[in-house]
Amino acid sequence: MRIDLSGTTAVVTGSTGGIGFAIAKGLASSGARVVINGRGADRVASACKALMEAVEGAQVDGIAADLSTAEGTAHFASAFPDADILVNNFAAVDFKGFFDITDADWQHFFESNVMSGVRLSRAYLPGMLRRNWGRIVFISSESALNIPVEMIHYGATKTMQLGVSRGLAELTAGTKVTVNAILPGPTLSSGFEAFLTQHAAQTGQTLEEACAAVIKTQRPTSLLGRMATVEEVANMAVYVCSREASATNGAALRVDGGVLRSVA
Repeated sequence: MRIDLSGTTAVVTGSTGGIGFAIAKGLASSGARVVINGRGADRVASACKALMEAVEGAQVDGIAADLSTAEGTAHFASAFPDADILVNNFAAVDFKGFFDITDADWQHFFESNVMSGVRLSRAYLPGMLRRNWGRIVFISSESALNIPVEMIHYGATKTMQLGVSRGLAELTAGTKVTVNAILPGPTLSSGFEAFLTQHAAQTGQTLEEACAAVIKTQRPTSLLGRMATVEEVANMAVYVCSREASATNGAALRVDGGVLRSVA
């Protein structure tokens, strides 16, 4: 299968690093014009440069915008008013016990993980429906179905993404627009790698040992037996964004390494 997204514009939020950058790279490699997003102008510029160096002939734009606010999302949508592909990857994540999660924390996670995707879908979905082609993808998490006790607010908002994704898919019935969600499992993104590297240094472990310990103690049901790479998650996202994925709509697609012990 050769995925060709030439002539399309793909918006990938939270894409200066990690899974978001890997998705942006995959889409650019498939011919899409890609819009990189992050909160800081320097990081956006650096990511755009890295993507153009990694993918010969890549068409790349970038915008710094804080999508945890309505103002930031409006600024984003006004700068790039049309998109054929929207990947809602931007999210807040934090490890915090339930009794330490404040109302402000809950509100921040709701605005970041839920409302950013809601607002951008509201901005881009009408155009997709008018043109009768488009792709919206929410990067959720296996934590949406396997709520982690160490970050209940994260898991709960990822569950909400599944509801929003499925609801929006219902609006596309009879069209060539699709809306899906992807559920990554434990993934060694740049941010998580930095966290684990620091933790490993404090405990006298290597990074590899720290990664193995996370799987063994927190996700022992993993069939993969290791953390996924960002590229492995991006491969699913690029496929779902493709024309070839025309019959996949309203789905929650797992890239969890078999963590979830269910058949559906």
